[in-house]
Amino acid sequence: MKKLMIFIVTALLVIGCGQSYEETKRLTRAQRLKLWREDSAALKIAVMPTLDCLPIFIAKDHHMFDTAVDIRLKHFNAQMDCDTALIRGRVEGIVSDLVRTERIIKQGIPLRYVAATNAYWLLISNRQLRMSNLKHLNDRMLAMTRYSVTDMLGDIAVDSAKLKPEQVFRIQVNDVNIRLKMLENNEMDALLMTEPQVTQALLGKHKVLLDTRQMDMQMGVLAFREKEMNDKNRMRQMDAFLKGYNEACDSINHYGVRHYSDVIKKNYKLSEQALKQLPDSLKFVHAVAPRQKDVEKARQWLARK
Repeated sequence: MKKLMIFIVTALLVIGCGQSYEETKRLTRAQRLKLWREDSAALKIAVMPTLDCLPIFIAKDHHMFDTAVDIRLKHFNAQMDCDTALIRGRVEGIVSDLVRTERIIKQGIPLRYVAATNAYWLLISNRQLRMSNLKHLNDRMLAMTRYSVTDMLGDIAVDSAKLKPEQVFRIQVNDVNIRLKMLENNEMDALLMTEPQVTQALLGKHKVLLDTRQMDMQMGVLAFREKEMNDKNRMRQMDAFLKGYNEACDSINHYGVRHYSDVIKKNYKLSEQALKQLPDSLKFVHAVAPRQKDVEKARQWLARK
């Protein structure tokens, strides 16, 4: 009899635990579905640890976006991952460059340009190699990302130096932080990068061989999937996003970049010294479409490719 009672109690416990487990699974599924629905309804922008994303980071962290609108940032370290998220519909917007966005458009994903960013790119050589001009890229490794503004700038550098394309070894390094580390660890001869990785690199006294600020090129861009812009709710979200974006630009221009060191420390892997050296006078403009001549530069380069 005693053994029977033990068996019955054990059986009841097992049944009870089983129901609890199933209930937990059901609740977990329900929670996942709720989160998925909320994420789908939100306006999502793919961002990277580059300084052209700073107004978006500030607007988000300092509550400049309308709290009634759900705006979410999806963080990536490689532009290729941003592209994939946009193409597959996981995000509605992307901070990128015109070469990449024009290529996405050619692949059949219509985009709307809502802002030209102030991003600029530098070609930096390893100081140990004592390279003083672009001709010294001959037989050297150059880190870049294929089908991006860095790829286009690589071609411009090679052409300017009157080198043959095969004389410069293009090494694809997509992660911007890894690219910087490769320079700091003397694993790369030269590389193309933007801020704030540029400031970090220049602290090591590496040599600048090319600077887009001297080339009348404005290739940074903020773009959204055209498909999303036909929805009234998305348009309301976009209006709130752009209002917050413009407010953040005004605030940076008034207080300076380093005023937002809290946001920079949170979103960028920078040393304290690099943070203090960031270009504090850098200006951010309101959301306006990119110049047509810059769009044409990207299209012409892609056509030659």
